[in-house]
Amino acid sequence: MADQFSDQFRLSITKALGDQLADALDNLTPAPLTQENLDALDERATIEKLQSRSGVYQLHRGPDHDLVYVGKADKPLSSRLGNHLRKISGRRGISIDEMTFKCLYVAEDFSAVAPEKLLIKKYKKSGHIPWNANGFGNKDPGQQRDTTVLKANHFDMLFPIDLDCAVEGLTPGERSLHDLLQQIKQGLKYNFRYKESAQFKNIAVSVPEYEMTADGVFELVARALPQSWQISALMGYVIMYDNRGRDYPSAWRYYRGDEVIDAQPASKAADANEDSEEDEDEEA
Repeated sequence: MADQFSDQFRLSITKALGDQLADALDNLTPAPLTQENLDALDERATIEKLQSRSGVYQLHRGPDHDLVYVGKADKPLSSRLGNHLRKISGRRGISIDEMTFKCLYVAEDFSAVAPEKLLIKKYKKSGHIPWNANGFGNKDPGQQRDTTVLKANHFDMLFPIDLDCAVEGLTPGERSLHDLLQQIKQGLKYNFRYKESAQFKNIAVSVPEYEMTADGVFELVARALPQSWQISALMGYVIMYDNRGRDYPSAWRYYRGDEVIDAQPASKAADANEDSEEDEDEEA
């Protein structure tokens, strides 16, 4: 309906909100993604007596602060950003020194979920936020996804886990395999999923040195495991199951007894007309 004296007017409240959120973020200066700056967020929130510490945030990369990701935090922003700091620190092909962030606290009467979706919709139109909907925000995808062939632009394919990084908090000495596995899980910057077994409490393992790399620790564990077990390093995480000899499409290294076997991970092309796997942006 349109003529010289009449037409239709459509008020887009969501577009206005998305534009205002983007403008507010644009007015902020990116800060290095460091624990010190995340602690400062909590200190400021305490001083200002914020009732809600949830909100939305941006991640930027490189000297030009290229926008790569928009996310939400239903829990404190510092906690969610801390998860990203740890995750990126355990990856190859990227350095945490490259990363900066901006964030906005969102009033408690306005859900943080809606603003995130508004920002994603806005920035996708301009070709920004390449890490959204490519697996970056997800935590452990679960055992049913272990056999998935990842797209070439998936975050885990672009920035696979670093097996040369140290397992934090691991000290020398003898302990049960059960206890060692728990310490490895806590000390890694990426997920280590394994099946529990009662016999692990009766297997003793001697950790020889401080600052062992993940690669060294997994070699140590593999030698102590029962013969039918294996450790598989996938592109985004590590798994350990009683299934020796099984191959995974996205695995790039296996630990089988005394053997360490490198593999070529499979991938499939990203469809330019289709978004990558849904990014749930799960909370910690």
